Amino acid sequence: MTQSTERPALPDHLSIDPRSPHFVAAVFEHDVGIRFNGQERQDVEEYCVSEGWVKVPAGKTLDRKGRPLLMKLKGTVEAYYR
Repeated sequence: MTQSTERPALPDHLSIDPRSPHFVAAVFEHDVGIRFNGQERQDVEEYCVSEGWVKVPAGKTLDRKGRPLLMKLKGTVEAYYR
């Protein structure tokens, strides 16, 4: 019973929401880090490397379904495994 240590390639567009078409469960079995404009961010909900944006919660504001409202920030995005 050997466990595979190979990590899947990080996609260009990834979301942590399981209902999103950009959710990839195999990626979240490993620890993923996001560097936005040179600083590591811990609060990224979704990102796109090629378009250069991340979506982060806008404070403690929730939508009518109880999910956080998201803001799109544009800049340099770098995704990596920790």
